[in-house]
Amino acid sequence: MGLINNIEVRPLESVKGGTVDFYTPQSSDETMLVQIPPATMEDLFVHRFQTDQLLVVRGSVVLVVLRNRQYEYIPLIDTQPTVVKIPPGILHSAINLNSETCVVVNAVLRHGTPHERDYQPIKPPFPYDLELAKAKLREVNCSDNSQLLPVS
Repeated sequence: MGLINNIEVRPLESVKGGTVDFYTPQSSDETMLVQIPPATMEDLFVHRFQTDQLLVVRGSVVLVVLRNRQYEYIPLIDTQPTVVKIPPGILHSAINLNSETCVVVNAVLRHGTPHERDYQPIKPPFPYDLELAKAKLREVNCSDNSQLLPVS
């Protein structure tokens, strides 16, 4: 997929070992397991001294990035292992439009001591476009949309 405003989006490569797929691990300073509940629309976050490397391992999520007063929507699904690398200084969020919890691994790269405001939510300056987010998710999740919640 390539770069989206300095955000790297790339499928993970795998090696077959019999019937098992081995995916390339991500280098990190610390690894977090993140659970995003169903029907969740998170506020925005910005990190000053860390790079997030996000991989959905169960379910699906739409990452939201705010750049130049516009949202970009990046769909991620567990059946298509893809890493999204979000460098410092980029406002981002997550939307879980499903009826199941999404599980994400964040292989964090530290570039200094975490800033106290790094994990303080920032209210979105304008509403997310949930119809567009759902459409983006449908593009990558052609096999099963039965778990998507209605947009209100």
